[in-house]
Amino acid sequence: MQTVDKTVLARKAVEIRKGALLAVYSGQSGHPGGSLSIADILCYLYFHELHVDPAQPKDPDRDRLVLSKGHCAPGLYAALALKGYFPWEQLKTFRCLNSTLQGHPNMNDTPGVDMSTGSLGQGISAACGMALSGKISKKPYRVYAILGDGELEEGEVWEAAMFAAQYKLDNLVACVDNNGLQIDGKITDVMSPLPIPEKFRAFGWHVIEIDAHDFDQIEAAYAEAKTVKGQPSMIVAHSVKGKGVSFMENQAGWHGMAPNDEQYAQAVQELDTALEKLGVQK
Repeated sequence: MQTVDKTVLARKAVEIRKGALLAVYSGQSGHPGGSLSIADILCYLYFHELHVDPAQPKDPDRDRLVLSKGHCAPGLYAALALKGYFPWEQLKTFRCLNSTLQGHPNMNDTPGVDMSTGSLGQGISAACGMALSGKISKKPYRVYAILGDGELEEGEVWEAAMFAAQYKLDNLVACVDNNGLQIDGKITDVMSPLPIPEKFRAFGWHVIEIDAHDFDQIEAAYAEAKTVKGQPSMIVAHSVKGKGVSFMENQAGWHGMAPNDEQYAQAVQELDTALEKLGVQK
């Protein structure tokens, strides 16, 4: 990837992190840790990979993105706002009464949301259905999904994995946000889904492992997935929960907790400093 492209994406990823934190802080509830860990993936998808148009959010030939780990809606909403699906200021209404930005994505109310998610395991199943429909209808769109590693503890995920392999859904690319933490602590202490790559290979998927915060690796992985025929692809993205905010990184406690005034101010300052290093003056 060209240096200028990486710099542009890096800036947008920081903005997505700021937007996710703005939403959680404004609503005084939500899930910042996992929203921050998928910011680079979301940034790459919406600003480089997905064939989507905010002016036509229901275009039948658009690519689909299913946030199977629906509790990380703040990250998704920030990406959608930055892309132009709705005003940035709307992030401040997160989880407010009558807001279109609720704690989990709602495809009926929020422009750009392709599937209502939140019950873990169900999003990837819906993505499989979308992909199969696309193949049957001979549609050009591709389907993308993002799961959490804690979500892999749900049995429905593995039913979906079997389904995707059985029907050779090579228009489906899923990504596991492998940050190693869930609400109750380390995934290895709660109900270990390891080894993740080997399990998906055994289920018939093409598997690619990457650093979730390296845009060169992200680009290479999604490009490779497009070359795969007869198999769904799974990108195992090794990430840092709370990435970009020092006191949130690798801390399970920030899975589902809103920052107070002081913490929010510090987080914004750190992210603004990151933007300044990328050439953006605040």
